[in-house]
Order: sequence, then structure tokens, then C-alpha cells
Amino acid sequence: MPYPDHHSLRQITNRLINDELSQDTNELQTEFCRMKECLTEEQSKVFNEIMHAIDSQNGGLFFVYGYGGTGKTFLWKTLASAIRSKGQIVLNVASSGIASLLLSKGSTAHSRFKIPINLTEDSMCHIKPNDDVADLLKEAKLIIWDEAPMVHKHAFEALDRTMKDVLSSSMGHQSELPFGGKVIVFGGDFRQILPVIPNGTRQQIVNASLSSSYIWSECKVLKLTKNMRLTVGAQTSNVESIEKFARWLLDIGEGNLGSENDGEALIEIPDDLAITDLDDLIQSLIDFVYPSILENYKKSGFFSERAILAPKNEVVHEINDRLLSLFPGEEKEYLSSDSICQTEQVLDSFQQDLYSADNLNALKIAGLPNHKLVLKVGVPVMFLRNIDQQSGLCNGTRLQITFLGKRVIEAEVISGGNIGTRVYIPRISMIPSDKKIPFQFQRRQFPLSVCFAMTINKSQGHSLSRVGLYLKDPVFSHGQLYVALSRVKTREGVKILAYDADGKPSKQTSNVVYKEIFGNL
Repeated sequence: MPYPDHHSLRQITNRLINDELSQDTNELQTEFCRMKECLTEEQSKVFNEIMHAIDSQNGGLFFVYGYGGTGKTFLWKTLASAIRSKGQIVLNVASSGIASLLLSKGSTAHSRFKIPINLTEDSMCHIKPNDDVADLLKEAKLIIWDEAPMVHKHAFEALDRTMKDVLSSSMGHQSELPFGGKVIVFGGDFRQILPVIPNGTRQQIVNASLSSSYIWSECKVLKLTKNMRLTVGAQTSNVESIEKFARWLLDIGEGNLGSENDGEALIEIPDDLAITDLDDLIQSLIDFVYPSILENYKKSGFFSERAILAPKNEVVHEINDRLLSLFPGEEKEYLSSDSICQTEQVLDSFQQDLYSADNLNALKIAGLPNHKLVLKVGVPVMFLRNIDQQSGLCNGTRLQITFLGKRVIEAEVISGGNIGTRVYIPRISMIPSDKKIPFQFQRRQFPLSVCFAMTINKSQGHSLSRVGLYLKDPVFSHGQLYVALSRVKTREGVKILAYDADGKPSKQTSNVVYKEIFGNL
């Protein structure tokens, strides 16, 4: 019996490849047959084109463009089961932890492909030609990247350069094709929020988008336009109202309402969606006027599908502090331990003062828990790190506190595919990647923030049944209003409180849409 060569031996011992192949192909074949029969004519056309590219082994780059409800996730699952039922590998990734939870064996693109956090136009992924991730890429028949429009184009370009490099030995002349000749399917909706550029101009944000990359000219756009929510699970009597709501959302997403002025338009808020007082908004969403009922909410996962959304972090913190004080129960306070990273050189007394514990404690940074974290049993919280994909513990996962210990917090997952799972959360050390901070420090704290309310950007990827949109300040970037309103499936699930420039309740609000983003679609 011949011994396996070095490359074959590496494949046999590659944990990543083994994990991707550890599924029952017979079961997957049955699942694939069932799912393929459910594809619409539109979905079948997209499915067949992508499968043809895989079978022809000549590579292919696709962008599946469709708004929420057109069945992109169902298409991803059908493609994945088709390939895996043959004992082959498909890599499912998404731009955010929350979106990745909807994919079978999903992970974030940054973690799967080791994409640098701080990207430049010359960045490469941290993958060596002969490591386990490189071998996994060589074996993969298809890569699906969902929610692609929210990521900076430099991330795709870094992966493109890396795959051309990594696949040069295994793909021969094809390695100079986009992504080394692999079939890649991007998915998403350019009506949603584009890459976040701190203090970025309109031009900078549009220029950072995937559709502004050199890769885009190689990308074939495949569109899904049929709203599956109208045909699956909706009662006939509701179809017309769901369809009308969906059309209204698309008009907002494409900037077709109101008179546009440099990407911004004032739109009318329909009477049935408008609320004129914050207390009324809170009551309509959370019924805080009934504290006795709230005791039951602690056990029922009441907050799993409802939230208040606002454009800015300061307003979100203001709402969360207010609702936490109204929530029944005893507060427990957790203080972080903050310190300068050992890589920092403290040279003089001025720097020693700058890096003092009090100054570090006072820092409030997006994506990092505050120094002082106040919680109560029953309160909804959001997880702030990608820790454990299998348990659903990703940046953006919502949980409800069930026990507050001294060294550990117990919570129940109330969003994503792991609803009902009990998890134990320890303190962890976190180093912010914010470039605005001129030094590196670490904060040891529970990676949680109170989440009665969250920013619109953070809500992307969540499905909710009731949303209170609190526009103390108007939206300020492309797609924010569309994302906020499209978290729900029905008009009845939305209430909007907007203010004018004088701080008075208004029946109008701003909508920001950069229409040039749709030019190449």
C-alpha cells in the first residue's frame, strides 16, 4: 500500500477540511431534493447558472442582488446542500456575525479568511500558501459571501490577491483569474448601509463600496425580485398590505420619495406610523406602564423581537439608561479593569497622567463595553465580540440576563438560530481597534451592553416583530432609514418618533440615499 504524499497527509490531518466534510451526504441529498423543488423560477435560474460555473471549473464571480424577503438565504442553503451532498466543500461566510448565524456552518468573512482589521489598498490576508486555511481554499468548490455591500472593497481585494497567490500551484494558469479561479457568490442589497467610513464624505463612502472595486467589472449581477413573504406563510387577507409595505420600503431604499437634495430628502411619515411622545413610543413597544407584567417578561423572552432603534450611540445609551431604571429588580454593578498594553512605552510624567486608570476608565468606545456596566436579571443585552459561533455568541447576538454572579453572568440567547440556549459569560480582555485612539489599552470586562435600544447600524441582520424608531436626530448615512424600517415584515410592527431642527415632534424626517451606488447594477 503506497504511503500518502505530503500534501495528501496534510489534507487528512486538516481540521478545517474535516469539519467541513463531517456531514451525512445521504441526509444532505434528501434535503437538497426537497429544497430544489421549492425554488421559484427566478431562484432556479440563478441556482443553475452558479452550478454551471462550478461544474465547468472555469471560475466565476457573481453578485446575487435582492432585498430582504426575496429568498437569498434559502438559495444559499440550496447551493450548499447541492455541493455538500456530493462530499464537496462550500464555504459560507457573511460580513457580520449576526448574518453568519443564518448560514449552515457559517462564519464571518474576516475570521474565515484572516482579513486584517485595519485595511489598506495593498493588504493581504494572513494566510500562508501551505497552511490549513490555504488547503481549505484549494479544496472549496464554492465560496458564498452574504451581506457583502457593508464591507470595504479593500477586504475583497485583499482576499483576491491572497487567493491568486495561494492557488497559483494548484490552479495553474487559472490562478490569474479573479480569486484564483474559484467560483465566488456575493450577496446583499445596496439599499442597505454601505461600508462605515468614520467622518467619511459621500464620495469616500461610495468609493469604498464593492461596486467601486476593480473586482466589480468581473462580477455578473443576478437579481432576485420576487417577495417570498407574500407566498410563504402570509394569509391572503394580508398579502395586499404586505405588498404595499414592501413597495413603500423599496421606494425609501431607492430614494424615490420626497424631493432629493444632495442625497437627502424629506419624506412624510404616514399618520398610522407616527408617534409624538417618547413615553408613548416606549409604551407602544414595551408596555413599561405595567411593571407587574414585566416580571413575567423576565422569563418569557419578551424582548427577543422588539427594540428601539436610533441613528447615534449617545441616544441609544440615553434610552437604555432610562429603561433600565424603569425595569423592576435589583441593580448589579460591574467595573472593568483597564490598563495600557505592554507594547506601549510610557516615556514621561505627562504620558503617565494620560494613561492613568481614571482616564482609561472614562473612555467610551463603540464596540467596547463601558467601564461601569449596570445590569438586572431579565434585562436584554447585546454581545460585543465574536466568541463562539456554534453557541451563537457573536458580535450583535441579543441575550436576556438570567443570573448575575460575581465572576460569571448567565444569559439566554434570544436572537439568531440558537434561541433558548443558556450560556455562561466570563470577563474577557478586549483591545479596541479604533484608530482615533493614539495608544493601545485593554479593558477586562463582560462583553455586554444593555440592549432595549440599539443603533440602526447594529440592527442590520436582525429580524424583529416590533420596532420603535426614535429619530431625535435624523439618519445621516445611506440606507439607515431603509434598514431600520425593514427590520420588520409588516407595517403594524413600526412606530416612528421624529423631531425637527427645533426639537419638536415632526411628521417629516430625512432619508439619505446615494443613488450613484445603483449605477452599475
